[in-house]
Amino acid sequence: MTTLILIRHGETDWNRDRRIQGATDIPLNDTGRRQAHEAALALQDRRDAGERLAIVSSDLSRASETADIIAGTLELATPRRYAQLRERAYGEAEGMQIEEFARRWGSSYRGGVPGAEEPVALRTRARKALATVVADLRRSSAPSRTTLIVVAHGGLIREIIGHATGDELPRPGERLANGSAHEVRYERERLTLLSYAPPVLV
Repeated sequence: MTTLILIRHGETDWNRDRRIQGATDIPLNDTGRRQAHEAALALQDRRDAGERLAIVSSDLSRASETADIIAGTLELATPRRYAQLRERAYGEAEGMQIEEFARRWGSSYRGGVPGAEEPVALRTRARKALATVVADLRRSSAPSRTTLIVVAHGGLIREIIGHATGDELPRPGERLANGSAHEVRYERERLTLLSYAPPVLV
């Protein structure tokens, strides 16, 4: 059994401006850096004495910088990067404001966007990515039990939570907040949601 803490990266200018990011590599802004530091402090506050932590992230800069800030604050080893943890690619919609996206295609959590990764494919990729990062963690940390911080993206984390809850969460109209942390238990490839951070209402 492995405990995973899934953290959405801090804010970027495109988040602030309500633009679809997807696979476009947009860096954190100053608010995002502050959110990353606050996420680290929250992890420090909930950390049990003697608990071993490790951290990995998507290789997109907004996630990798968030992970670097958390690792530095908690004095963890340099995060390992995984391209498999990237955000859903949104094809023609990348850079588009959310309101325009909604007018053209409806909910951003549905499929049908030209050139975009379909939600079912994203969920499959997310599950495979978790299997990979957990296997790598166990190889490097056995026999010690280590909690793994996974810094990734809203769309990918949303699919993981959806899989773990039979799509009861996130609810329609809920968006995962930048810097939010959600805890899951990974056991024999089965995911169980342990905590769900308060979402932002769209």
